[in-house]
Amino acid sequence: MTHSPLEITADLVHELVRDQHPDLADRPVRLGARGWSCQLWRLGDDLAVRLPWAVGDADELLVKEHTWVPTLAPRLPLPVPVPQRLGRPSALLPRSWIITTWVSGTPADLSPVVHGADALAAFLTALHQPAPATAPTGRDRGGPLADRDAGFTAGVTRTAERGLIDDPDAVRAVWKDALAAPPYAGPPLWIHADLHAANVLTTDGALTGIIDFGDLCAGDPAYDLSAAWHLLPDPDVFFRSYEPAVDDATLRRARGWAMARVLSGLLIGHDPGPGGKPSWAPPARAALHRLLAD
Repeated sequence: MTHSPLEITADLVHELVRDQHPDLADRPVRLGARGWSCQLWRLGDDLAVRLPWAVGDADELLVKEHTWVPTLAPRLPLPVPVPQRLGRPSALLPRSWIITTWVSGTPADLSPVVHGADALAAFLTALHQPAPATAPTGRDRGGPLADRDAGFTAGVTRTAERGLIDDPDAVRAVWKDALAAPPYAGPPLWIHADLHAANVLTTDGALTGIIDFGDLCAGDPAYDLSAAWHLLPDPDVFFRSYEPAVDDATLRRARGWAMARVLSGLLIGHDPGPGGKPSWAPPARAALHRLLAD
């Protein structure tokens, strides 16, 4: 992914807030995290500024969060960052940005989930409800796996060439089984669509928050269910708690999506560029072992 040449600093964030939301300008600003497509800056103790730094549609994803998350957050049983203000493109930053509530915790790529299967199941049970006709659709998430087949094949080739997977045939077998499963035939449900370890927060090993709703969309819940292999030491505990009970076809599709996300996690984890995330590789490897041991 290409990142913007504009350097985002505490001074820039302060100027943005003072320019468009002057009532918050007296709050101290400090870096919270640099994500894959956005940066997060603390604004005092209870707010954060989320700004795009990847070239592409990252700012559009922030506008989507501002539009939809406030309506969904009240029904979710875990803390989530709720957008409070929208920042408009300006001479300081020619892209949209948002101010959200701050959710405390440590990302699970740095402090893995030890006990959180029931909490994750309750969260996704509450989120996975029918979405309105006006809900956004996922770009390549939450739709048919066949739409991702070419990308998956390329991902297997890239990871194998770089020595990041030992058994490409076993990886392909999981994907082929998922492709052969009956497609999702239910109503489009709300899905988070980006539940990887860096977007899940923990406290002393417990799951305590879910962040980054930029890919929120309506689609097949199997995409979110794939997170069980990426986040949890025992995915079976999660599937015993999630409602409604997961049928065989959904489970197979979820395993396929989980394997696709293993490949992206390994590639991003070994990306030497500014968006590379070395801490993403260990959760991806752990998920790979769980999937192949299943």
